[in-house]
Amino acid sequence: MAKIERFEDLMSWQKARELNRLVYGISRQAAFAKDFGLRDQIRSASISIMSNIAEGFERGGDKEFLQFLSITKGSCGEVRSQFYAALDENYLTTEQFKDICDRCIEVSRLISGLMTYLRRAELKGSKFKE
Repeated sequence: MAKIERFEDLMSWQKARELNRLVYGISRQAAFAKDFGLRDQIRSASISIMSNIAEGFERGGDKEFLQFLSITKGSCGEVRSQFYAALDENYLTTEQFKDICDRCIEVSRLISGLMTYLRRAELKGSKFKE
């Protein structure tokens, strides 16, 4: 298994970046773009997914990383929930909705796996090295 040295190496961050790109693309379309409240909220939640993975990783401790990953999982749920509102307003197609929800679930599962790994690992992080 390759050593993870940067947050960019994490599959969960890579998939969160793809999700964010998709969220921005969909929320740029027609009526969705004019719903400033929902558009800004969904973008904020989406960007927080990849940002919290990066920030938690850079903290240098597994306990802090776990805390940030927990927040990240919450943001995945927030994005999914907000896309239900967007679907109800006909801001996107059913196919787009399904795709984005599937991607949110995929990111959430990757984060869960990383959280499980961190809980089991004996590593404490670079800030705890003697």
